[in-house]
Amino acid sequence: MPAPTVTAEMVETYQRDGVVLVKGLWADWVEQIRAGIERNMADPGPYAAENLKPGEGGRFFDDYCNWTRIPEFTEVVRNSAVAEVAAALMGSKTVQMFHDHVLVKEPGTSKPTPWHQDGPYYFVEGRQTISFWSPVDPVREASLRCVVGSHLWEKEVLPTRWLAEDSFYPNPEKYMPVPDPDREGMPVREWEMEPGDAVAFNFRTLHGARGNTTGARRRAFSLRLVGDDAHYVERPGRTSPPYPGHDMVAGQRLREDWFPYLKRSGG
Repeated sequence: MPAPTVTAEMVETYQRDGVVLVKGLWADWVEQIRAGIERNMADPGPYAAENLKPGEGGRFFDDYCNWTRIPEFTEVVRNSAVAEVAAALMGSKTVQMFHDHVLVKEPGTSKPTPWHQDGPYYFVEGRQTISFWSPVDPVREASLRCVVGSHLWEKEVLPTRWLAEDSFYPNPEKYMPVPDPDREGMPVREWEMEPGDAVAFNFRTLHGARGNTTGARRRAFSLRLVGDDAHYVERPGRTSPPYPGHDMVAGQRLREDWFPYLKRSGG
């Protein structure tokens, strides 16, 4: 299927702001992604989590690293136009798969997704990284929120456990504390979205999401991809995803048998 048009303005916005809206990225794949999410929720993987404390209303489910076992996700990764769009926005000749992620907030889930950067949780670093967050339900109030330009901050934001709300890396002074963008007046981008639209953002872009206090589900599918300069890096604590037994060393490209190329130079 043809890729959505990626304009020069979109590329400039992505590079400058660390986030851009891609209308209709998966508009032709919405039913397939919905089916994959339902299959995932019925048969969760080893990393599945419920992200609410006792007494908090609703349900906030997430799971990741399932694309090779859920055929609907495999089709989206392999056959949609996402790699072409990713290459254009990142300015990369290659696109390599990192992982998939499902996030579901059922009606009445007031808990927001905490502000965080994905990068410090990952064992990969590089300027050419991208995540696509795409709802398969209309989103008016429970949208993703991204802080403009935060991918260029000198220090990364301290990783924390979502439920315990405590840090788990040593030497926290190497990181900046988790900010409150609304209180601190930071520029935040968020959009009303239709099913299949996608927010594209850098791994180091600070982001969060509002709770879902509506009467409708908010199911979202995300892909995390990397480009030419991405490489393995050692982290001082357990990464997410952990990928145990990977045998990679610092500075190495991600191993191709686990993280296949979706696009190579000239292809």
